[in-house]
Formats: sequence, C-alpha cells, structure tokens
Amino acid sequence: MRITFLGTGTSQGIPVIACECVVCRSNDQHDKRLRTSVWIQTNGKSLVIDTGPDFRQQMLRADVKNLDAAIFTHQHKDHTAGLDDIRAFNHRQQMDIPLYGRQQVLNQIKSEFSYAFSEKRYPGVPHFELHPIENELFEVEGIQVLPIDVLHHKLPVYGYRIGDFTYITDVNFISEQEQQKIKGSRVLVLDTLQKEPHLSHFTLSQALDLIDKLNVPTAYLTHISHKLGLHASVESELPPHVHLAYDGLVLDL
Repeated sequence: MRITFLGTGTSQGIPVIACECVVCRSNDQHDKRLRTSVWIQTNGKSLVIDTGPDFRQQMLRADVKNLDAAIFTHQHKDHTAGLDDIRAFNHRQQMDIPLYGRQQVLNQIKSEFSYAFSEKRYPGVPHFELHPIENELFEVEGIQVLPIDVLHHKLPVYGYRIGDFTYITDVNFISEQEQQKIKGSRVLVLDTLQKEPHLSHFTLSQALDLIDKLNVPTAYLTHISHKLGLHASVESELPPHVHLAYDGLVLDL
C-alpha cells in the first residue's frame, strides 16, 4: 500500500490571505500545507479520502492519473468543496466515480452539488455513484475499509482503517470501543490542530497521549493549523516514533 499525503493543513487558525505569521512566511516547503486529504494506492486501486477546496491542485501535483473512488470523513467544506473537479476523472475514465460516506454526508453533497444530480444534467457536470456507509466494515473495489466513529465536537466523523493504516482527522473524542479498532495499526495518522485547547480538535498533547495509550509503532500528525508552529521546530519536540506529516509525504506499507 502506498499513502500520499495530498494535504496536511486546515482552514482553522490564522487566515492565509495577507498573513504575517511565521508559518505563512516560511521558506520551508514542509510549512506549505493544503487542506487535509490522502491518496491511497493499494491492490491496483486508487482512492482518496476527502476532496477539499484544493482537490484539483492536489491531483495535479501528485500526478494522479485515475481515481476509483472517494471516501469522506464528514461534510465540512474543507473536506468536500473540491468535489466538482472529479469531473476530469469522469471524462478520462468514462465512468461515474463512486463516493462513500455516511448518509448525512451524501445528503449534503447532493444538496451542494445538486446540478450533478438533476434529471436533465448539463453536459460536462460531474457524475457520481453514491454509497452510504454505516459503522461497519465495507468494501471499496475489493478493498476492506473499517470506519472508526469519532466526534468532532458534536459532529459524528468517520476515521478509516485500511489494513495496517489508520487515518483520523477532525476529532476531539474517540470512545474506548472505537479505540480498539485502531490497536494493532502499524501507522496512525491523527488530527493535531494546535497546542492550545480547542473545542473540536485534538491538541498536540492530547494526540501524543492517545498515541502513547494505543502503543502505535509510528504516528503522523495532520490537520495542522498555523498555530501549531513551524514544521522543523515542532518535529524536534516529538518522540522518535511520531512525526509531523507534510504535503507530498509518501509512505509505503
């Protein structure tokens, strides 16, 4: 399995436009973060988790040639807003692209991209195939995917485990029962917004405590706001088995 981090940043925190913060002004490419998403290549299939506002740029930058499905964690715009640009894969592959997510997420997609679902569709609009999922094992193109039900303040969000890889973003609470699904993962990717307390995201200390509790061999922190700090500085503070993820990072499992 190959994991490519398409984006590791967030819309939270200091606005990027006309920003004077040290992260925005950094010359280190590790500090240039698009909205959070990953591309998973496994068993000859190509999947993405989330299609945020930077989706088109991410697909071009990673040179993604085909896409078999998109899986959604939740319905917030920083995870869905780029979905229209999936039309390029419709055209290239001559197929509807399957979308997987809980029913509430798919309902919002149908509302926000209603032109893609109208009875008489304008030529060239994106074409989707909707697959509602619940909190149980499901298959995407023969690949088994296990949802992990977490909370983003009061909003239910799905993390996902595929084989030895677990990916959880936008979270500030994971029940003991759902934590059991993470145990045994070789790699855990976990939401870490900033160091200060936050209403709906793990802080750095909370993420590190959970990683330690679950005894995961390797962990990467994602959904990073400008408030967390410079990549090099934060990376130097982390335990040897924990790293800040960055855009373009590739893992082979």
